[in-house]
Amino acid sequence: MLHERRILLIIGGGIAAYKCLDLIRRLKERGASVRAVLTTAAQNFVTPLSVGALTGERVFTDLFDLTAEHDIGHIRLSREADLIVVAPATADLMAKAANGFADDLASTALLATDKPVLFAPAMNPRMWSHPATRRNLALLKEDGALIVGPNSGAMAERGEFGEGRMAEPMEILAAIEARFEEHPQLLKGRRVLVTSGPTVEPIDPVRYIANRSSGKQGHAIAAAAAAAGAEVILVSGPVQVPDPRGVTVIHVERARDMLAAVEEHLPTDVAVFAAAVADWRVAGEAEQKIKKGPSGTPGLSLVENPDILATISRHKMLRPRLVVGFAAETENVVPNAKDKRIRKGCDWIVANDVSPATGIMGGDANTVHLVSAEGVEDWPSASKAEVARRLVARIAGALA
Repeated sequence: MLHERRILLIIGGGIAAYKCLDLIRRLKERGASVRAVLTTAAQNFVTPLSVGALTGERVFTDLFDLTAEHDIGHIRLSREADLIVVAPATADLMAKAANGFADDLASTALLATDKPVLFAPAMNPRMWSHPATRRNLALLKEDGALIVGPNSGAMAERGEFGEGRMAEPMEILAAIEARFEEHPQLLKGRRVLVTSGPTVEPIDPVRYIANRSSGKQGHAIAAAAAAAGAEVILVSGPVQVPDPRGVTVIHVERARDMLAAVEEHLPTDVAVFAAAVADWRVAGEAEQKIKKGPSGTPGLSLVENPDILATISRHKMLRPRLVVGFAAETENVVPNAKDKRIRKGCDWIVANDVSPATGIMGGDANTVHLVSAEGVEDWPSASKAEVARRLVARIAGALA
């Protein structure tokens, strides 16, 4: 997909600049040619020598470079690329791009380009949430810029946590590949519903029952379906990943709320149930926080939550044409998935081993098996974005 594609990578001045070294390597592995522009601030984090060693190209740093500028180098750089990627896209770079500043090579190349631009924002959470940054982001989107991330997590500053971490290299790579997708409208005219993340079942106002699902795979599927032209409804439990662009998102907490949201948005052509729904909830949620006392540990009476996958798979009036479930297993992965597909009445099961040693639960990669009535497909380990795109392609083929 990226063979002979020309990427201009503008590296901004943030600690996340080191991730661009991995991004360059992965782009080169996929056949892309990469040229890089380093801002003055970026050179405090990565060197032209390290970047140039990976790109195999000269690294550009100075707007007034006599060698490059004899043929208007900043114009040539911006026009010869198929795509410009700005990573990390600092608050300063985004402000310059949004408002048409051109006081260095990076901002001048952005102003001079007629090619698509993908920004991967990275900054302190307070900078990201500042009204000025939000205005600049809105302006960039209005001008047609593509955005990937940011993610939530720990910041470089001690004790800081929140939204502002640059997307991981594989996420940026997936966004780049999506831009060059040969058949981006595979699901045009289709309506797709996806569930994602965990559900949270309260015990009292403070405590709850949940699981370790991050929502990364479900959100990636929703994003891939939207990129393929589908109208997408994403019903998400509490997660730390951002809402995918171009997707209608309904945020819920409990399993019963998730089922209600799913039923409310039927009919659809496809339903993909990637959420890890809590199997049980407490029979009686306490109105106040349960306190320790002399009587010892309180007993919790559990009742079963509604089975969303089975309910929709057996829906007499509004069953989607294709129903896809997920099976997160820690043993006997494929046999358990085969049994689950039959018990639930769905068409496909996407099964994976989520044992702690695999790193899949909460991680960025996945290894899945697609179980259907026709048999089992063992897919190679890949990023969750790549798994999502492959699943969407299989769904498109099934609906054709």
